[in-house]
Amino acid sequence: MSNQTQARIARELGIDRQLARGGEAGEIARRVAFIQQVLGESGCKTLVLGISGGVDSLVAGRLCQLAVEQLRGAGHEARFIAMRLPYKHQADERDAQASLDFIRPDQITTSNIGDCVDALMTSIQSDDLQPSAALTDFAKGNVKARARMLAQYAMANFNNGLVVGTDHGAEALMGFFTKYGDGACDLAPLSGLTKSQVRMLADALGAPGYLVHKAPTADLEELAPGKLDEEAYGCSYQEIDAYLMGETVPDTVRSLIENAYTRTAHKRALPRTPA
Repeated sequence: MSNQTQARIARELGIDRQLARGGEAGEIARRVAFIQQVLGESGCKTLVLGISGGVDSLVAGRLCQLAVEQLRGAGHEARFIAMRLPYKHQADERDAQASLDFIRPDQITTSNIGDCVDALMTSIQSDDLQPSAALTDFAKGNVKARARMLAQYAMANFNNGLVVGTDHGAEALMGFFTKYGDGACDLAPLSGLTKSQVRMLADALGAPGYLVHKAPTADLEELAPGKLDEEAYGCSYQEIDAYLMGETVPDTVRSLIENAYTRTAHKRALPRTPA
């Protein structure tokens, strides 16, 4: 039953269990072509993506830049805008800048979300709302993620563009994204990849090793700055990837993963409507 459940979830998430070392060039070309197809069908001319300093936005950003360069080479109008969206000061800003140096986007713009987030959090306070410090921190983290997406969509509106997301199979499995925040986008070119496959493509693209293998963090919580994704999950990306690839994992890990997938189903679904 466990193997059947793993296989079903992997199918639902579009995981390619055949993708391995040696297939990077073809997979990169396939995903670049996907980006080009979506952009062409939309009638838009621009791609917009927030660059965080992590490997996911690094890979997605480089794929976007390759896509628009090839389109321009074929005589089409296309460009890529990379956005920096820090909340006040970002601790790993150096990594974000290194990612931009690697991606070499057509345009770089910065929008600091600090004032927006703080103003919104202040505006919803009232005497009858007395959330705990932990709940306030959690809510504010989600506001940060949604403020970043607001900024990206505004930039896309100004430039006849589409917003690109960085969701991949491991995050989708665990529901590790903010609903209508980083989970909101027009296209998700990393969809269906495990975390190790994202890193594999980053290696193949020639990204700096320290960015490829950097420990991932959403870094949304102020009570636990820099909290690692794996700490939030309760298991490692290696275990998550093993589950997605149909390998045997400890029962405790399997239960944790499957419970997370069930609990976060609403994040992966369209809004519910009357029957």
